[in-house]
Amino acid sequence: MKRPYLSIRSKLVISILLILLVSYSTLLYTTVANFDAFLEKEVSKNLEAGLNFARGHYFSRADQIKLALMQPASSPYVQDHLRQRNRFWLKSAMERWQTALPFIDIMAIVDPRQKVVVRLGSDQSGATLPLPHILERAFREGKAVIATELVPDRFLNLGGVGSGHGALAAGGEVMLITIAIPIITPAGELLGGIVAGDIINMDPHYPLQVQKIFGREAELTITQKGRKIASSLKGDADFPATLAPEILASLGRGNPYRGEARIGAKVYMTAFEPISDSRGEVVGSLSVALSKENYQKIRRDNEYNILVSAVVGILLSFGIAYLVTRHITRPLKALSRGVRKIEEGDLNQRVLVPTGDELGMLADSFNRMASALAERDGTIKKKNQALQELNELLEKKVAERTAELRMEMERLETVLTSMAEGIVVTDRDNRVILFNPAAQRLFDLVPHRVVNQPVEKLCELAGFCGIAEYLAAVRSGGVAAAAREQELEVQGKKLKVSLSPLLDEAETLAGVVMSIRDVTMEEAVDRMKTEFISTVSHELKTPLTSMKGSLQFILSKGKWLTDTERELLSVCLRNTDRLIRLISDILDISKIEEGRVELNFRPQAIGPLVSYAIEEIKPLAMGRNITIISEIGDDIPPVYGDYDRLVQVVTNLLSNAVKFSPNGKVITVAVAREGNYVAVSVADRGAVIQWSDRDKLFKKFQRLEMSETGERGGTGLGLAICKEIVERHHGRIYYQTGITGGNVFTFTVPVFEEQHGPG
Repeated sequence: MKRPYLSIRSKLVISILLILLVSYSTLLYTTVANFDAFLEKEVSKNLEAGLNFARGHYFSRADQIKLALMQPASSPYVQDHLRQRNRFWLKSAMERWQTALPFIDIMAIVDPRQKVVVRLGSDQSGATLPLPHILERAFREGKAVIATELVPDRFLNLGGVGSGHGALAAGGEVMLITIAIPIITPAGELLGGIVAGDIINMDPHYPLQVQKIFGREAELTITQKGRKIASSLKGDADFPATLAPEILASLGRGNPYRGEARIGAKVYMTAFEPISDSRGEVVGSLSVALSKENYQKIRRDNEYNILVSAVVGILLSFGIAYLVTRHITRPLKALSRGVRKIEEGDLNQRVLVPTGDELGMLADSFNRMASALAERDGTIKKKNQALQELNELLEKKVAERTAELRMEMERLETVLTSMAEGIVVTDRDNRVILFNPAAQRLFDLVPHRVVNQPVEKLCELAGFCGIAEYLAAVRSGGVAAAAREQELEVQGKKLKVSLSPLLDEAETLAGVVMSIRDVTMEEAVDRMKTEFISTVSHELKTPLTSMKGSLQFILSKGKWLTDTERELLSVCLRNTDRLIRLISDILDISKIEEGRVELNFRPQAIGPLVSYAIEEIKPLAMGRNITIISEIGDDIPPVYGDYDRLVQVVTNLLSNAVKFSPNGKVITVAVAREGNYVAVSVADRGAVIQWSDRDKLFKKFQRLEMSETGERGGTGLGLAICKEIVERHHGRIYYQTGITGGNVFTFTVPVFEEQHGPG
């Protein structure tokens, strides 16, 4: 099916028209939306402002009456005349009060039983006012109370207004803003009260005040049980006889109402506020209405202006687009003809466009392109020859690089052949691909029996089963691909094997490199050294003990010694003690390593054990002004171990912490349960141990430099002894850096009840 053809001119015109339509549609939509939002916001703001103002003016007269009558209610003269029931004087006083407050419609003075003592407009007394709730509340709270009450016709008669008052609504009731003020003596005696009221019905004061501020656009209405009783609207016909059911329902629940309402021929945005009496019952409403007519007229004018400008703009743009596209398409047709000629093979084709704009530049570019194609066609042939020569050069370079790689392989093979350590390398299929001469000597195997064979074959021939199991676990993903060491017994030799996994670019296992070293002689020499040190230490302990006793005897009995001689003897005694401690440590670790130390395993409470060790080390800590804090967790179970040896471990760790902590710092001993173990941690605030020294921590005769003094402290056996004792308890000891600095040494001991239960 042939595709429909549209010229560039048609496409440009259609595109411009679409752009204009979208632009003006967007402008119209955003303008209307923004104006609607502005309208809603402005109307809501004016409604709330009008309602707040109306609410304030609604109670302004009541506040004025309350403030004016509070003073006579507390006057001793009024209280005395009320106590004496001087009705003539009290009525004269009320008439003076009304002169100052001419808008008061109802005023009466009552006794504590709410009986009328005197009232305006009538000489009768003794009747009960039909306002028990507001009077009871005022008497109970002992202060003035203001509330809007619905009062019947008979109350107006009592107040002297008369039943013929034109403000009466249907049902014979009016809304009265009522002020009840108790009359209380300084001694707290309730003598009665003053009741005053302002009738709301048909009162023009409130609507006029609102219109003075907000103009004729704001309409104030006060309703009594849904019927209008006061309004700034002209005529009764404009306001509905009763409020809409949804408005009455919201007001009946004591909630305000916001929304549109049609009043007469206009639509208003209204805000209704419920008016409640002293019992909290809704008796009417206060509402403010704003007409949306002016805002909607502005909106219609804006929409009309936008539509007119859109039509004019589209027509003008259409004419301009037609002229512009006609000017553009002529050179483009010439270019199209030139492209077809070049496609047919005529590289000498040229296009003439006599304009100085972008189309002229495009034509010049087209002509240059045609020239470049003609030149490139001749150049390609030359390039083919050059590419052939380059290919020959690359082949020569590859041959040279291959020779270099072969030489590197020979060097590597020479290194592996001459190494004293055995090297065994496997591939990803667990087959041996390298087996150097040193490995041949260690396993007494010839290469052809091993190379290209699976590692399991080496297991059968040379007892390599432990490593074969590890390699199988690594291949199956059961062991993380990380370097490790393993020891083997092969043909009476003790071998130490270092295994390093090989990973490819995808981080998957590509093989394993095994470095094998014969440590049989090294361990024999180490064992001989240990036996020698143990023998020498044992032989030195007896004479050193005698020397210590002699020095102590001389120092205690030698009164004739000079200060210099006594100081020298004290130095000798301290060094003798140091040698004895060193020898004791050497003997301890020798016995532990040889298994000649019997541990007395029993259930032990870890708390007292730690406390004892802290007391042992406290004198040393006090000498450096160091504080030791014990943090033992709740419900720590007993452990299973040797009391003396565990105390020795805690004491050694505390001693090291004191030595390596600056003066005046704090050392923390923490005990907590970790699964089936109890962990004891000793944290100091000293300088963090360097990475290069951490491998030496639990080895024999390895001493670290003390950061505070620059000297090397201890014998280098304390942590090694701790390691041997903890491991004999089936626990472990390890080092960590503190969260906020310092060093933390932790060891674990099995819980008694889970590991070694009774029976």
